[in-house]
Amino acid sequence: MATNPPTQANDGTVAQPFVLPIAREEVQVSVRQIDTGRGVRIHKTVSEQDHRIDQSLLRDVVSVRRVPVDKIVSLSEAPTARQDGDTWIVPILEEVLVVEKRLRIKEEVHITRTAHAEPFSDTVVLRSEHVSIERFDEGPEPEVNSTNGGTHHATHTDRRL
Repeated sequence: MATNPPTQANDGTVAQPFVLPIAREEVQVSVRQIDTGRGVRIHKTVSEQDHRIDQSLLRDVVSVRRVPVDKIVSLSEAPTARQDGDTWIVPILEEVLVVEKRLRIKEEVHITRTAHAEPFSDTVVLRSEHVSIERFDEGPEPEVNSTNGGTHHATHTDRRL
């Protein structure tokens, strides 16, 4: 507190110092939870419906054809598997005894791959969800804008997912 020194008045008496109290305010902020009686209840249902799909599927068909060759080759000329377009040619080798040992191509296996498209049909199950919101407020129901531009009360709004 601030005090003033004693002063002498006009009549010769000494005046007592005047004390001026200084006040300061403080604030304290807190958060508390209040039950307003408002709430929301959500109902969700799942429905199933059959949906037919038509799609073309690819399937590979392999044909195997044996081609006799019967050709004698040296060890350095022994062929390996090779590809000719869509056909794999796999030589089948056999050792034969002669006066000397030689390789003879007994046959080749030609494997051809062709793709065929065939129609495919099946029935699958599609699920969709329906949600309704029930408010149990004390006040009037707020209006909610729907995705198609109209307005609905929140308790009557369904939404497909």
